[in-house]
Amino acid sequence: MSLKERIQQVEHRVLAACERSGRQRDDVKVVAVTKYVSLETTGLLLDEGIAHIGENRPQRAVPKWEALGGRGIWHFIGSLQTNKVKDVIGKFQYIHSLDRLSLAKELEKRAAALGITVSVFLQVNVSGESSKQGIRPEEAAQFLKEVAALSHVKVIGLMTMAPIEEDPELTRPVFRRLRELRDQLNAQQISQEPLTELSMGMSGDFEVAIEEGATWIRLGTILVGKGEET
Repeated sequence: MSLKERIQQVEHRVLAACERSGRQRDDVKVVAVTKYVSLETTGLLLDEGIAHIGENRPQRAVPKWEALGGRGIWHFIGSLQTNKVKDVIGKFQYIHSLDRLSLAKELEKRAAALGITVSVFLQVNVSGESSKQGIRPEEAAQFLKEVAALSHVKVIGLMTMAPIEEDPELTRPVFRRLRELRDQLNAQQISQEPLTELSMGMSGDFEVAIEEGATWIRLGTILVGKGEET
């Protein structure tokens, strides 16, 4: 299947999931996860109108970003080491994996130095799996309060990763819990602006995530194909 055909197939499935759940197609944005594909494929995605690019390793992502002349809107979707913030700040408009205060403070320091504001998602380990990164749901309110005090870091929503399941329906409670947690945090009015975004859903479960309120889905193989890089 060609890249164009994969994009069209994904678009059809996203649209169908939106229709099933009574949502507008514009409510859901696709982040193409390009961490395992080449610079050439990443460029072709941009040529096809996929504006949002997701990467998780600065050492691979930054050379791509530079080679592409900063084209696209870049999302950092993996665990971010504090000492790597200097490499991604100013290049990645979104950080999907804020999970500790030390990282938030480093993002604040680097963003302030550049005179910019970086948009972030708080990563929440809803499933409770030890293999997953993220804060516990019960820690979210206090963590949001601490991050909301930073002037160059803007929390726009929450992110989670569901367990890998053969039946995507089994992921529904995880996605629903993240949406409910966002709504609970908004009801507490901790931050000046409400949290509007939910980054959840990947290749195997994105349709369920959309039905449960995802505003950003992170799609790798199903969209970009199998990686040319290891």
